[in-house]
Amino acid sequence: MVNIYFACSITGGRQDETKYQIIIDALLSDKHTIPTAHLSQQDVVDLETLINPQEVYRRDTSWIDDSDVLIAEVSTPSHGVGYEIAYALHHGKPVLCIYEQGKPVSKMLSGNTHPNICVKSYTDSNNMVQIIRSFLEEMPQTDN
Repeated sequence: MVNIYFACSITGGRQDETKYQIIIDALLSDKHTIPTAHLSQQDVVDLETLINPQEVYRRDTSWIDDSDVLIAEVSTPSHGVGYEIAYALHHGKPVLCIYEQGKPVSKMLSGNTHPNICVKSYTDSNNMVQIIRSFLEEMPQTDN
């Protein structure tokens, strides 16, 4: 079981929400811990507006600190997700960035040669879940 910080667009656009739900459902069915599982829900934008920005920052960085890995769906650009990826890398966390094949992705991600980041495109939902599961299987196990 892995403690996974899942990152995805909230205010940048929710057009990939169905994909977020598929990812969360697959990870939960594999018995992983995901403190950000609520990000796949339809009402997340409304729920997140109830929390002040400082609390969101404190909560989310704490969740990243406590996580074993960060997995980000980056098909929809997001300032917050970019920050979370950089924060996780700075703190030594393995990071997987996945995006739908054919969608443009920031060269700050695709060109990053940091040893802890993996950026992969997927062709469909099954391929997306397969990439995530393979990444988690190949990830070095920690003793958290």
